[in-house]
Parts: sequence; structure tokens; C-alpha cells
Amino acid sequence: MRCLFLAVAFVAAALVGCGGKGAPKLAPVTGKVTQQGTGLSAGVVYFYPATGNTWTGEPPTSQLQLDGGFTISTYPHGEGVPPGEWKVTLSPALAGRIKRPDYADRNKTPWSLKVPDEGVKDHTFEVK
Repeated sequence: MRCLFLAVAFVAAALVGCGGKGAPKLAPVTGKVTQQGTGLSAGVVYFYPATGNTWTGEPPTSQLQLDGGFTISTYPHGEGVPPGEWKVTLSPALAGRIKRPDYADRNKTPWSLKVPDEGVKDHTFEVK
């Protein structure tokens, strides 16, 4: 009986220890990256916190699909983005390939997005 009690106590302590401050609230974000109306692929889109956004975890990202579509995920929490203001960039390789290096720099990118609690669906980022 004592072993059972110790096992239960150990499992309970482990579960409490893993809780931390919990997973962040995530809002779904989907969209497309295009240039001259055509979807861009073979790259990644990144979301970096804009001024006033207190997110300190890994930047939410998505691999671009063949049509330029994306669904942003926040590692390790799952699909979605914590609500707030974000600067949006492309992977350096993709930005270089389309000859738009500013789109890979979070301080120079022209793209930003405000993500409300309910999320953003089908937003298009057009490379100019």
C-alpha cells in the first residue's frame, strides 16, 4: 500500500511540475503569400512580435504550400498565433530568390498583421 501511495504522489508531483505557466492562447491564422498574383512557395513565413507584443517564445511560422498558402503554428503549442501585433517576414532564401531582401528582415519588412482573439482567415501578403 505504501508503494502505491508513493507512486501516486510521484506521478502527481510530476504532473504539477510539468504544468509551468501553461500554453498560450492561440488564434488561427491562414493566408497566402503572392507576387504579381501568383503564390510563392519553397520558403517559410515568420511572425515576429511588433512593438507592444510581449511574446517571448519561438516565432510562429509556416512552410509555404505550392500555391503560396500557409497556416501558422507556434512551436511547441500547435496551430495558431498568440493574439497581438506581428511583423511578418519571409525566409532569407525566398526573399533572396525574389530579390526582395527587406522581406526577410523584421526591422525592414513592409508587412505587419494585427491578430485578434478570433484569428485571421485567408489574409494575403503581396510582395510589391
